[in-house]
Amino acid sequence: MENICGYLMKYTNLVTGWQYRYFVLNNDAGLLEYFVNEQSRHLKPRGTLQLAGAVISPSDEDSHTFTVNAASGEQYKLRATDAKERQHWVSRLQICTQHHTEAIGKNNPPLKSRSFSLASQGSANSPGVQRRPSQNAVSFFNVGHHRLPTGKRVPIMQPDHLVDVREMMSQAEGQQRDLIRSIECLPASGHLTSLDQDLLMLKATSMATMNCLNDCFHILQLQHASQQKGSLPAGTTISWLEPKISLANHFKNGAAQNFPAEINKPASVREEQSIAEPCQLTREPEEINPDEELEDICDDKEDDLGAVEEQRSVILHLLSQLKLGMDLTRVVLPTFILEKRSLLEMYADFMSHPDLFVAITNGSSPEERMIRFVEYYLTSFHEGRKGAIAKKPYNPIIGETFHCSWRMPKSSVATNAGTNSSAHSPSEQVALPKDAEGQAEPDCYTVKFVAEQVSHHPPVSGFYAECVERNMCVNAHVWTKSKFLGMSIGVTMVGEGVLHLLEHGEEYTFSLPCAYARSILTVPWVELGGKVNINCAKTGYSASINFHTKPFYGGKLHRVTGEVKQNMTNTVVCRVQGEWNSVLEFTYSNGETKYVDLTKLSVTRKRVRPLEKQGPFESRRLWQHVTESLRDGDIDKATEHKRALEERQRNEERLRAETETPWCTKYFLKDGDGWVYHKPLWKTVSAAQTQQTDSN
Repeated sequence: MENICGYLMKYTNLVTGWQYRYFVLNNDAGLLEYFVNEQSRHLKPRGTLQLAGAVISPSDEDSHTFTVNAASGEQYKLRATDAKERQHWVSRLQICTQHHTEAIGKNNPPLKSRSFSLASQGSANSPGVQRRPSQNAVSFFNVGHHRLPTGKRVPIMQPDHLVDVREMMSQAEGQQRDLIRSIECLPASGHLTSLDQDLLMLKATSMATMNCLNDCFHILQLQHASQQKGSLPAGTTISWLEPKISLANHFKNGAAQNFPAEINKPASVREEQSIAEPCQLTREPEEINPDEELEDICDDKEDDLGAVEEQRSVILHLLSQLKLGMDLTRVVLPTFILEKRSLLEMYADFMSHPDLFVAITNGSSPEERMIRFVEYYLTSFHEGRKGAIAKKPYNPIIGETFHCSWRMPKSSVATNAGTNSSAHSPSEQVALPKDAEGQAEPDCYTVKFVAEQVSHHPPVSGFYAECVERNMCVNAHVWTKSKFLGMSIGVTMVGEGVLHLLEHGEEYTFSLPCAYARSILTVPWVELGGKVNINCAKTGYSASINFHTKPFYGGKLHRVTGEVKQNMTNTVVCRVQGEWNSVLEFTYSNGETKYVDLTKLSVTRKRVRPLEKQGPFESRRLWQHVTESLRDGDIDKATEHKRALEERQRNEERLRAETETPWCTKYFLKDGDGWVYHKPLWKTVSAAQTQQTDSN
């Protein structure tokens, strides 16, 4: 194997970012080295990675990036100039890695005993604890191996054999757990500790071995599934013969855990693991009848800090493994920091003032409609948060959906529009007349909402809301990107939304601010930051809104400023300032001022179908066991249910990749870089107008 060399971009840190470095793949030594430039190649390398036991992974961020994860735990994040060059480097690195990994295996014969037990731990002065310099940590463990008879061809596995293999895998997994438990139970200080580098390497190697065996078992499952695929009816989804073994999260804060057998798992967990993606069998959009929806009675305020205080050591352990600027999209966060709702439902809660939403189209001029939209936009974030404590909603799984609606008397929209919103009492709810309960009466407006998780990597959500009576709708798609920023976590909301006022033929495009979870080690709280823009191309009006993060010294929390302009004349027609979770002040060009007290603004409860009428992939039914466990304060049980859902999603995603089966969304269609609802109101109205014209 010949050495290869060339320039690649290397990610250093959040401050320095990407830098060009000259890399050399030394095939003979099994090393990846890099230098500042080609001219300094004769000098000592700036960095070196041992490739034996390393994992080379192309990134799904783009077609140029890949990572090299060494067995030591060190990682290089690299970027080539194009996809072809990335493939060249990845292929050569993988070949070199495999060669040197196999060489280590041949030069290190297996140990003979089958025991996983630690050497007896006596006192600090006992021979069993005193460690000689030449003594390798592996000598403290004796690992047995099973060998297949040589010269025999292994037949294609049938289901019965796969069951036997699965049983052997379970036994091996149990032994590997015992090994890790033994290491974790070692003292934190002394001659032999749980942080000994050789023991940490042994833990990593055993985990990598089990992962490799899992991949092999997956290939056998896929091989059998592909043989059966020809006899299955079209459209049928192939499910796993058994759930893939979950190797993650064996321990909580370094303490030994109990590992119950599969049969001892709660029925709800087995059900979560065994659902073979039923939404893939029925991908036709479902028409939700608003009459089946009932006023939501759930009021899960997230003001409980007890769990966060109790689990601070777990948070510290998690933070110790994160790097500044690290993408948290694939990081599994502890269950106790979760809100009791899905991200899709959180987007719905941003529309808890539907009277202000419907009132937008009532504006008598383009200027007034833009100002009303800005008012609605700024009032949506306060109610979207459930309490003052910063917690994270569930990450929706692909195919997950959420449906709801709001009803409000037409008189409430007419009354509230243009009045001082601070006049409402804090507990006031928009009440429906008795004759409007349970059905959509002519005296009520109905706003319907649907959201769907259309992609898993990257995590993209689409949501759509419409009010047919007022000929208006909004369509949006959001890609959430989270990063670790030290003592806070930043979430960027990539994407845009479009509000359609069909009565006026106007479209308003808008973006969303970034969100930050601050003080994650003490009392976590949320603030918004960044600049967002709202534009209406037809009328020439635009709005620029700045969400200000709190400066290090002084300054107010949650401050927001903005202005509405007429682009043709560059005239500011309205200015706004205040706090997005408190009081907003609107100052108009005529000198008038309006105050909106968000804490006293009326809230309309959303209407949701009961759980028994929801589909298996609707948010509340999908996460019901996690939510119930969190309400009961049973974090371990909630974690078990959450892990079952996530493991099922990973299995199904891998199967789709192996069988090259594309994911089919249910309610949203890809449109360029965005996603659009399959039956938006603007298409329905346009078709109705065309039909009416043809009939005339």
